[in-house]
Amino acid sequence: MCQEIRLIGPAGEMIGVVAPSEGLRLAAQHGLDLVEISPAAVPPVCKVMDFGKFKYEMQKKAHEAKKKQKIVEVKEIKVRPTIADGDYQIKLRNASKFIKDGNKVKVSLMFRGREITHNEVGFAVMTRFQDDISELAKIEVAPRMEGRQIFMMLAPK
Repeated sequence: MCQEIRLIGPAGEMIGVVAPSEGLRLAAQHGLDLVEISPAAVPPVCKVMDFGKFKYEMQKKAHEAKKKQKIVEVKEIKVRPTIADGDYQIKLRNASKFIKDGNKVKVSLMFRGREITHNEVGFAVMTRFQDDISELAKIEVAPRMEGRQIFMMLAPK
């Protein structure tokens, strides 16, 4: 046990540097606990408080923080190199809705059969998608080829 501790009273007032036995006596006198707040300080800082109430309040704060946090999901939009204009507009509308909701969007374009020989058509579709949604989203991962598909990642601005 250490020689001295810096003691903070039950009302938050600074009592000063005292012996640990004096801190325990004061805590018992008030019917509270002696809690070590900062063990690394020289001398260590201790406070007279109700430890059960302190733990409860910390748990409540953690619960509130967890309730307020937003979980970002990654939504996927699949397009084809030969996509029709109406279908393209629907995919674009869905992607913009996802981005407005605060989610990330992964746009993937899959090639079938011999379509892969004309991958410039796929990159043209991805570039068009990128240009059409540029005011809502920023490009996190630029369109790139991976196997038989091209994908890009969009995030809200």
